[in-house]
Amino acid sequence: MPRVNYRSSDVDLMARMMRAEAEGEGKLGMLMVGNVIVNRLKADCLDFKDLRSINDVIFHVQGGNFSFEAVQKGNVFYQRARTAERRLARQNLEYWREHPSKYSLWYFNPYAPCPPTWYDQPHSGQFKQHCYYEPKAGTCESVYIGA
Repeated sequence: MPRVNYRSSDVDLMARMMRAEAEGEGKLGMLMVGNVIVNRLKADCLDFKDLRSINDVIFHVQGGNFSFEAVQKGNVFYQRARTAERRLARQNLEYWREHPSKYSLWYFNPYAPCPPTWYDQPHSGQFKQHCYYEPKAGTCESVYIGA
């Protein structure tokens, strides 16, 4: 059983986002970004209430801006999904979760050492240039379901 319900168009959309956000960090980096996308869909808490599809997650607006910088800037995100990234997206949608993104709802590249918290959420770890952050204990239990 997959982690979330999805369609083939979701695979393509997610693959494009994973590539745009983390192509420079290789397959593992793209998987970690994909995991955050799936976690946001599962979460239904905090900033991620009422997100019901991969499309909702990718085009989610917070504070007047898209949640993912790649949607705002375009570049790689608006290119066609490639087979390799589609395969990685399916892995995320079906089963893949690993530390430090296993329960993460946020990530960013600070171009410096990772701060211990980000928007008051604890740092769960770093992979290459991206810092990952999980929700504080007791604030978003749904992200841990099916772990």
